[in-house]
Amino acid sequence: MGKVRIDPRYTPEVLNKLSARTLVETLGIEVLTVGDDFISARMPVDHRTHQPYGILHGGASVALAETLGSLAAHCTVNDHNKHCVGLEINANHIKSVRSGYVTGTARPVHVGQRTHVWEIRIENEQNELVCVSRITMAVIDKR
Repeated sequence: MGKVRIDPRYTPEVLNKLSARTLVETLGIEVLTVGDDFISARMPVDHRTHQPYGILHGGASVALAETLGSLAAHCTVNDHNKHCVGLEINANHIKSVRSGYVTGTARPVHVGQRTHVWEIRIENEQNELVCVSRITMAVIDKR
């Protein structure tokens, strides 16, 4: 795979503004860092993201992973004539979390003309792996 380059116009501030009034904002997801080939964001573990047993809901972890993978893919394509949309996502939930924050980081596995695959690793505040996810994105023409 060639070198992936996230467009430097996409700062955390720009990406957080894109997410206003969406599920991302509702869950409290906040982009922290945009690197040359990765994006990281954090999400609170609280009443918004808990399941009934008082631990982080697996669906909230998947929402964080999909947010990161989608943003990362978007930031690497020509946004004037291309969109990136999710085709498939999977997640393995490794460790439970009751409170605080989890931080996810998306990194490329494959970035092609028509598809992307991104791996998202979500960790707790002790840098322990909570969830690992992989998302496949389709790169499509804008209509």
